Amino acid sequence: MAKSINTNSNNTYSKIKPYRGRFAPSPSGELHFGSLVAALGSYLDAHAHKGKWLVRIEDIDPPREVIGASKSILSTLESFGLCWDDEIVYQSNRHDFYQHHLNELIENGDCYGCDCTRKMIMAGGGLYQSTCSDKSIEQLSSPYSLRFKNINGVSEFTDRLLGNINVDDTFANEDFILKRKDGLYAYQLVVVLDDIDQQINHVVRGSDLLEVTTRQMTLLNRLSAPTIDYLHLPLAVTSSGLKLSKQNHAKALDLTQRKLLILQALDFLGQVIRSDYLDMSLEQLLKHAVVHWNINTIPQQSQILKS
Repeated sequence: MAKSINTNSNNTYSKIKPYRGRFAPSPSGELHFGSLVAALGSYLDAHAHKGKWLVRIEDIDPPREVIGASKSILSTLESFGLCWDDEIVYQSNRHDFYQHHLNELIENGDCYGCDCTRKMIMAGGGLYQSTCSDKSIEQLSSPYSLRFKNINGVSEFTDRLLGNINVDDTFANEDFILKRKDGLYAYQLVVVLDDIDQQINHVVRGSDLLEVTTRQMTLLNRLSAPTIDYLHLPLAVTSSGLKLSKQNHAKALDLTQRKLLILQALDFLGQVIRSDYLDMSLEQLLKHAVVHWNINTIPQQSQILKS
């Protein structure tokens, strides 16, 4: 039987419960410097608050996965001393869990089938116009996706680093996809269900996910789930403005230069680098970085050139 989510409808979880954060990489390649920045930032923030830091492997999209990447990611984190505080969660093992809660949304009338193509949506301006919201299943061609009936979309929130964030109302109220035409569960659905189930109350991640945070908050609200505090870190980009990513063939981390890379990541995050850091072991360096973690010195721009 699929596991049910334990929610707290008073939305005060993050205020009264111990800190629980997470790093959630997708196994589409080896970790690179941008990944290290996100992992280190979330790790330091969790431990600076004497909280727990969890790792979740977001292997929900098999066409994008690279064989062996999950194992490589975990061993790389361990080699940097970034060790997690609870059992690893693999999204690929949780299909029944996701379907169980998707069925509840369907039964409650919170989603509907959509057979629109990407070409049709782009022709309408790029944002979905609720074209299929009144169609019955019998009226849809196959295959079709399932979209969330977005009644009260969140359009603003307060980021711990960046302050008040506003997104366009049209985007905030778009009926976004929960399950794709190919039968795969959409990121917006699984990340919310996993965060609730793992009792995550703080998320530290890259600013490329800043806008879609509002969609996740919308779904959290619909599920009467506890609030989450978000902090979005600057992205490391190339000279051409491309985000360092596996898709853009970012270089894998050089494990022979672990301490140097940690120092570079700390500097990227605006943390004070002391001269005696070079004499510390990697373990000592991380402990010291936790004690002196300061989000007020993190750069607030969304992107920083990685030299």
